[in-house]
Amino acid sequence: MRATWLATGLVLVAACGGGEKSPAAAPAAAAPAATAPAPAASNATVHEIDMTLDGTTPKYSPATLTIKQGDIVRFVNKEGGPHNVSFWPDSIPAGAQAFLTGAMKDPMAPLESQLLVPVGSTDEISFAGAPEGVYHFYCLPHLAMGMHGTITVTK
Repeated sequence: MRATWLATGLVLVAACGGGEKSPAAAPAAAAPAATAPAPAASNATVHEIDMTLDGTTPKYSPATLTIKQGDIVRFVNKEGGPHNVSFWPDSIPAGAQAFLTGAMKDPMAPLESQLLVPVGSTDEISFAGAPEGVYHFYCLPHLAMGMHGTITVTK
């Protein structure tokens, strides 16, 4: 997303520079779309984890999930936000930190997703190419209230 804004800004700066405009300049704006990550495999299963409240206690539902490599996990802010998903670096499989760094969209810090503020907002992580094992995660704003869970990735 940031690369798209940067490329768009460069195209606008070039377009505002004055002088004769070349018709070949228009396709350059479409170039950032070519660098977008490929969509997940069509046979990937999408699993939803709701970020919600149990009374006044924030929780993930389900808090424990087993998926296959290549599946997608969609986190949905149902109520009680803001929420996010953060992974403990010492509680994920070997090699998972590098994988998650590339799989998380617009993280606010290493191994921390963006905050989901509006009800209905979502964030997805594709586990295509993820190392097998158990991934322990938590909600940073609600860690002290015990909002945590696990995702187990199998072949």
